[in-house]
Amino acid sequence: MNALAGGGTFFSFPALLAIGLPPITANATNAVALWPASMAGAWAARARLAELRGYLWPLLLAALLGGLGGGLLLLAGGDELFAGLIPWLLLLATLLFAASPWLSRWRAGASDVPAHGPGSLTGHLLVSLYGGYFGAGMGILQLAALSIEGHPLARANALKNLLSAVIYSVASLTFLFAGRVSLYPFLLLLGGATLGGYLGGRLGERLSPRLLRALVLLIGSLMTGYYFTVD
Repeated sequence: MNALAGGGTFFSFPALLAIGLPPITANATNAVALWPASMAGAWAARARLAELRGYLWPLLLAALLGGLGGGLLLLAGGDELFAGLIPWLLLLATLLFAASPWLSRWRAGASDVPAHGPGSLTGHLLVSLYGGYFGAGMGILQLAALSIEGHPLARANALKNLLSAVIYSVASLTFLFAGRVSLYPFLLLLGGATLGGYLGGRLGERLSPRLLRALVLLIGSLMTGYYFTVD
């Protein structure tokens, strides 16, 4: 599910809270468990990503810096204020993704591989910062940004998986060095998340754009509703 539309945390993070883990520990454990899953999803889409090697470096740098910064921010303070912002961020991301077919038409001279601009890279840096800090709905935010830039959905999904792998890598190393990962819940999540990441990445290459878009919007709506109602 996470490799398809970034919705894995909607299920795993509440489950970790339900077994009694503190919020930061639950978030750190969830991020480390999803780390190999995101790498598996990126590996499944490697053929599509290989066509974009020169294009990827600015995006990878934004993911690296944002993931590290978000992880450090999480460890530096509590997440009470940010938790209040989460449903609003998810609502905005879902609305942006729903409107992306119309928004992308406003871009003049759109190419098959859109050029990087300061605005788009700043957006990816902010999404990466969010992903390193919390991560729930990060895939929705990434898909919204990539779709608005003009990427076809299958390519946007492949890029999302690669950027998620980088963000989770640097954030996970930060959490591991800080000792904020709970071992046994991590091991339980790890196997299913890794297999699901690979299968989800493969399935994302085969689904029709219309079906994948509907799935993304459904997950985004469910996640938004959940975080608006949770205490």
